[in-house]
Amino acid sequence: MNILVTGGNGQVGFELIRSLSVFGHVLAPTRDELDLTDKNAVAEYLATHQPQLIANAAAYTAVDKAESEPQAADRLNHLLPKQLAQYCLDNRAALIHFSSDYVYPGSGEKPYTEDSKTEPLSEYGRSKWAGDRAVIGSSCNHVILRTSWVYSARGNNFMKTMLRLASEREQLSIVNDQIGAPTPARLLAEVSAQVVKPLMSHEIQGVFHVAPQGETSWYGFAEAIFSKAVKLGSEIKVKQVEGISTSDYPTPAKRPLNSRLAVDKIEQALELKMPDWEEVLEHTLTEYLNGL
Repeated sequence: MNILVTGGNGQVGFELIRSLSVFGHVLAPTRDELDLTDKNAVAEYLATHQPQLIANAAAYTAVDKAESEPQAADRLNHLLPKQLAQYCLDNRAALIHFSSDYVYPGSGEKPYTEDSKTEPLSEYGRSKWAGDRAVIGSSCNHVILRTSWVYSARGNNFMKTMLRLASEREQLSIVNDQIGAPTPARLLAEVSAQVVKPLMSHEIQGVFHVAPQGETSWYGFAEAIFSKAVKLGSEIKVKQVEGISTSDYPTPAKRPLNSRLAVDKIEQALELKMPDWEEVLEHTLTEYLNGL
């Protein structure tokens, strides 16, 4: 079957191309080949290639910039998945769509479940939630994988930024009151691959959280990155890491303090056990430092 991966040059998209290739012919058009902001171009591409499965990893992820560009965020995070979902409904295709912890209010200390109240704090979060609602409301054959704090050995992400800063500076200040689970893109791709067969046979449907076990702050994540990088032979210049509050680091978009996601539902549905966040961090760090 033809499988369309949108956002193929992104962190998650890159991993999806590899993990989904065992199921059929993967189409991963570049921006030059398909302008996802152009609904007519998207419609023409879908009509030409007729994918039976779409993995939508494309997204507007500039969280702060979305505050001043809400229409741009809405096009990629809401209207694109809405269009893809309608195509899937009309053509009996299936959709795997990726969502974010930013759809929740970010308060409290308990992990959010898939049924928790949604109350986005930012334009980015609102656009992601609008996309989720559009997919769910379409009644197409779909799975929404909602995740948090995505990073990988490729692209721009917190892990790579910390390693760069640690090689340049002796002192860093990192937010320590936002709590979540750093999620490697490869884990998302691996779970997506396990979703394919039950999704195509209509045995699984709806929203599922995907994140590693455990929790940490951005400060704790940074400390783990540095200690594991040193263990793996990397040179780190930074000598002092200071924990600061969110209020000490103001940003245009409000950040959730609680990004904990309960993963019981996906574990039960696929009969798997999510790995610990520190374990998968070491795997991703090793891949990055070895240039794989």
